[in-house]
Amino acid sequence: MGALMNAHDPISAANELAAKLTARTRHVSLLLGAGTSCAAGLPDVARLLTNILSGLDGDHLELAKSIFENRNLEEGLTRLRRIRALLGDGEEVFSGFSATTAQNLEKKIMASIIAELTKIAPDLTPSINLAAWAAGDFYTRPIEIFTVNYDLVLENGLEKVGASYFDGFVGNLEARFRPELVETRPEATGLPNSFVRLWKLHGSLNWKIYNDGDVRRTGGAVPQDEMAAIYPSDDKYNQSRRVPFLVLQDRLRRALGEPESLTLVCGYSFGDAHLNEILFDAAKRHPRSEIAIFCFDEIPESLADNVSANVSIFGAREAILSGERSQWQPPASARPPVWVENRFCLGDFRALAEFLAKNRRTNSLLTGDPEVVGQLLEALQTGGVLPGNPLDLTRG
Repeated sequence: MGALMNAHDPISAANELAAKLTARTRHVSLLLGAGTSCAAGLPDVARLLTNILSGLDGDHLELAKSIFENRNLEEGLTRLRRIRALLGDGEEVFSGFSATTAQNLEKKIMASIIAELTKIAPDLTPSINLAAWAAGDFYTRPIEIFTVNYDLVLENGLEKVGASYFDGFVGNLEARFRPELVETRPEATGLPNSFVRLWKLHGSLNWKIYNDGDVRRTGGAVPQDEMAAIYPSDDKYNQSRRVPFLVLQDRLRRALGEPESLTLVCGYSFGDAHLNEILFDAAKRHPRSEIAIFCFDEIPESLADNVSANVSIFGAREAILSGERSQWQPPASARPPVWVENRFCLGDFRALAEFLAKNRRTNSLLTGDPEVVGQLLEALQTGGVLPGNPLDLTRG
């Protein structure tokens, strides 16, 4: 195939990203969306809503249809909670809802979310690869992983590789949220940099709402007959219920403002207007920090409208790099995990996690990690083959 005019080179772009990730002083963050869960075999938000509605019947189904008409799952939950706030504890009726029916429907939806996200065993390979990269103390500042997913896939991946992590809660069976440990600078918490920071912006299956409104992390998924703290309400009728969400959103804002930060965005559909504002406002305010957005397929025009010199957008067929939008120039052969079957693959979380895991091995080689160096010496002694350029993370 002939060269395309002004086309971007996918292998060079991947290697440039890899080189940036080898800088120890970088503050590296990730913002992960439903694509992370889909890579594990779990439903995305659209499929989750479809499954929830199919499990309802009678009045609950009719009320749910009215709530979710032209709304996604989280928009519908917000609408339902606004109605609850409006009705209070009285006997009034609004849009077919009483306070009791609104509360009961929310409980059924929460129970359905828990059931749908726990009924199958997820494929943890991508999250294990991510955890393998994030574990350790290569960077001088801790890695921060922000996610809008409710499931426990990332936690399971971190646990599988024995990584230490902090999610803002302290304790085991009924862990309490400690906003002062989230709000302070990472070096002031007393936690080592090797502790990955895992921030769940939209709540979690194992966050339980107690009768006093307090949100605590439990030892496992919240039982289906109890209320999980999933997706923040934008109403002010119950401020205690909003504490983790507000604090964690502010943590995202501060992470994006860290000097020389590099934020990787993958699997996120940009469906949360408030998070989008935080992300792109940071790009404008901090031109020396960088944001790399990975799209599974096409680049949405809404993203292209927000492009700036420090925001790179990688699509399957094209990219916007340094403000220039062009198609990819296909390499001569497949270069997994970056380029396979004529498409740029890092928008698939499985491929990105594999790419990062390879980057971890490269970093260990460059810094003399005894375990990795020992493996390489053993390969030499037994006639094994070493990879070529260690910075070329498109190779095995």
